Amino acid sequence: MSENITKEELIEQFKGNKILKYATTGVGVIAVIVLAVLAYNNFIVEPTEKASEAEIANAVMYLEKDSTQLATEEFEYLASEYDGYNGGEVAQFELGNLYFEQGDYEAALNELKGVDIDDTYLMTLAIGTQGDCYSELGDYQSAVEMYVKAAERRDNDVTSPMFYFKAGLNAEEAGDFGKAAEFYKIIKSDYSTFANQKGIDKYITRAENSIIE
Repeated sequence: MSENITKEELIEQFKGNKILKYATTGVGVIAVIVLAVLAYNNFIVEPTEKASEAEIANAVMYLEKDSTQLATEEFEYLASEYDGYNGGEVAQFELGNLYFEQGDYEAALNELKGVDIDDTYLMTLAIGTQGDCYSELGDYQSAVEMYVKAAERRDNDVTSPMFYFKAGLNAEEAGDFGKAAEFYKIIKSDYSTFANQKGIDKYITRAENSIIE
């Protein structure tokens, strides 16, 4: 049987693992850059749509130069100016991520709730990052709901196990160890690579042992 993980170890990993904490936003920054390039090279005929996509290039440039404040201001402008257009929705998505990284979880959540992007991958990340916001705010049950929604939105070997794992950790924080064990077991049965990387058996063991306790 796999080694059991202690409560202290779980808390340390849950609160201190910046890679896990910012996994969603880190991928989001990369994704928005790729999307911006694609949009920039494939303009839609409608003028406002075209303008909204083109202007994202400025905000992306600030991100690439690590000018967070300038990028935030540019995304705020784009999200307001082009609300409902592709560029505006992507700007709102990235604005939510930037607010999250700055620790303003309420503002991040407010932006991300309004995001409506056709791109499946970015929309999945927008939902998952809402889970991150709820988690940071201590609303673990709502976090679990958003993580599961993100995991199930479009099944794949990258985002699905990542969000199921986050759902498991937050379910444990909420005291729902049975649910946590279920999420970990889904990872073990359906996403073997991720399961092996995380050593998922120890999480299953800990959750199940907590049910017995």
